[in-house]
Amino acid sequence: MKHLLSIESLPTSEVDAILALSKTLKATRGQEGTPQPLRKQCWGLIFSKSSTRTRVSFEVGIRELGGHVLFLSANDIQLGRGEPICDTARVLGRMLQGAVIRTYAQSDVEDFARYGKIPTINALTDVEHPCQILADLFTLQERLGGYEGKTVTFVGDGACNVPVSWIWAAAHLNFKLRIAAPKAFQPPADLLARVNSPNITVTDDIREAARGADVLYTDVWVSMGMEREAEYRLAQFGGYQINQALVDLAAPGALVMHCLPAYRGKEITADVLEAHAETIFSQAENRLHVQKAILSRLVAGKS
Repeated sequence: MKHLLSIESLPTSEVDAILALSKTLKATRGQEGTPQPLRKQCWGLIFSKSSTRTRVSFEVGIRELGGHVLFLSANDIQLGRGEPICDTARVLGRMLQGAVIRTYAQSDVEDFARYGKIPTINALTDVEHPCQILADLFTLQERLGGYEGKTVTFVGDGACNVPVSWIWAAAHLNFKLRIAAPKAFQPPADLLARVNSPNITVTDDIREAARGADVLYTDVWVSMGMEREAEYRLAQFGGYQINQALVDLAAPGALVMHCLPAYRGKEITADVLEAHAETIFSQAENRLHVQKAILSRLVAGKS
């Protein structure tokens, strides 16, 4: 593996390898003699979008793997003043050993990987959020013993980056994905046609989508960059909330997951979030372990 740019382009064998290594890294964290594959390396975090979990988990992960990390906000470098991503990449590729990029356009991450010629990780774009979904799959392994044969129901904006990455995961792996969203916020028809998988169901019937599901999953209704649409979106998603009545329709012992940040009383009620806090915050912690596995695999793939 040379880069992690999307779930769409990630081979199933690499998913298996990342999740297996994540388990080992989590179990051995802090022990003496753990491998440091990033020793004497400096990785750049190039962020055009604000972040809590992604930034902290990557900074801590790179350091725990023996590397150094340089955080670069788009406002602090020439990229924020209009320098083309290809030029930024060709400069940083001569100075850094790898890059983690959180930005708007998927093409920016792909162009950076092409021109920078160093391992590049998509830490979120408007199109995909691969690190999040890999951490979610790892959480399913921990909590349910695996994702094979399970049913994941995503509730909310079905056209944003998280459900899109879930779509590709369900297409590649052996589990069912149901997306419950208003018609105007369902995945694009051309994407579903391209994926063409019987594992994926899209509906505006939230109750039917939740019935018997092993996992109920949600995300914020107003993603970064969509703040001007907040009032409209809140009105559209009013009936797409994970609450106790919805949980009662799911399978006994179903997981409730949220990629955070959570807005209690909107996409999820406060009581449901707190009842499932152990799962949700373990899910957040798993970003660290999975991203350490990704970093380790990239270094191994480069050598």
